[in-house]
Amino acid sequence: MNKLASQAAVLLLSLIVTTAVRAEADCNMHFTLKGWSAFYKTASGTGTVTCTNGQSAKVKIKTKGGGITFGKSTINNGKGEFSGITNINEIFGTYVEGGAHAGAAKSSNAAVMTKGDVNLAIAGTGKGWDVGVAFGKFVISRQ
Repeated sequence: MNKLASQAAVLLLSLIVTTAVRAEADCNMHFTLKGWSAFYKTASGTGTVTCTNGQSAKVKIKTKGGGITFGKSTINNGKGEFSGITNINEIFGTYVEGGAHAGAAKSSNAAVMTKGDVNLAIAGTGKGWDVGVAFGKFVISRQ
């Protein structure tokens, strides 16, 4: 009977651990981003990611791409929302980006991007002038 109880306890513990590991974390990012574009788009910035499971990280952001785009802009108080992650370490890497932007004096930017099963939606407003459509990559690394 002891052996059976012991096996049942191990099975129960493994189910609890598996369930806890697979639970999705709700993570958000607050960031600033500054860049320019003239057919080639580039920007860089910093931010902080916080998750409801208590994890957090300071991050660096770099974007690069091309398309029909011209301008210069700064995004302050940008916000991002991750989906499809179970651990904050899954946010790091290169996302495929596509977005549209337009502005004069006050600029707006919104994009949805993906990295495998992880999705990131960002939005922000700032200063500058820009117009166009650009596609490229959005890279998040540890600061």
